Amino acid sequence: MKLPFPIIDTHAHYWDPQRVNYPWLASVPVLNRAFLPEDYSAATQTANVGKMVFVECCCEPSQSLKEVAWISGLAGRETRLHGIVAQASVERGAAVRGELAALAKFPLVKGVRRNVEGEADANFCLRPDFIAGVRALAEFHFTFDICVKHHQLPAAIELVRRCPEVGFVLDHCGKPAIRDGQLDPWRQHIRELAALPNVACKVSGLLTEADVANWKPADLLPYVRHAIDSFGFDRVLFAGDWPVLTLAGDYPRWLAALDFCLAGTGESDLKKLFQTSAETIYHL
Repeated sequence: MKLPFPIIDTHAHYWDPQRVNYPWLASVPVLNRAFLPEDYSAATQTANVGKMVFVECCCEPSQSLKEVAWISGLAGRETRLHGIVAQASVERGAAVRGELAALAKFPLVKGVRRNVEGEADANFCLRPDFIAGVRALAEFHFTFDICVKHHQLPAAIELVRRCPEVGFVLDHCGKPAIRDGQLDPWRQHIRELAALPNVACKVSGLLTEADVANWKPADLLPYVRHAIDSFGFDRVLFAGDWPVLTLAGDYPRWLAALDFCLAGTGESDLKKLFQTSAETIYHL
């Protein structure tokens, strides 16, 4: 995909297990090493990425501020880094305010995420303290990234309804069951979520929800189109999800797949998806 403007990647990760502890990496050996700005530059060398947003990498919760401090320090050599979505323990309710105040001291922090996709309770994000912690984000003008699997979308919809003062970003189109070819009830849930004005959607993370060894662009097409048709180009953001992306492909293949899915889209809408929506939603 060749675009006549630089793109903004709203979901990229760096990690170094020698600096910060990421317990989940032990179960994914191929990713259990450092991924740093120079690796990202090599992976995106043909992509014309002009800006990027770092998203927290599920480190040991007690080290979340350490991760933010390290990433903020990297901005000196990675000048494309314009935002951070930090980890925050919003399930602590009102007690999370101290953590949020500490994060607010880092100018690059634009929002927070508390990844709930691995929680056994599908309604984890509807616990009263979780909702109270998310509502506290409004005081700091932070967005909240929602990272759930498709079966957890009903709870995510209710969370957004109960926090109208907070801006939300749905990660990875809500992780639909692409490898199973399952569209419903994901489609209805996406429509319900998109009907709420305070939420946007990242078009990302779809390769790893498909058959990682045998996926084809056509497998992604109905999911990409439905997300965009539901949210509209003003509320969709491009993201790479690197280096998790590498479990199923590389950056050029992801862009080529999107090129296939977006055939016939005008330049003004492409610019919203790949650039201006990100600037608006993350205040870049």
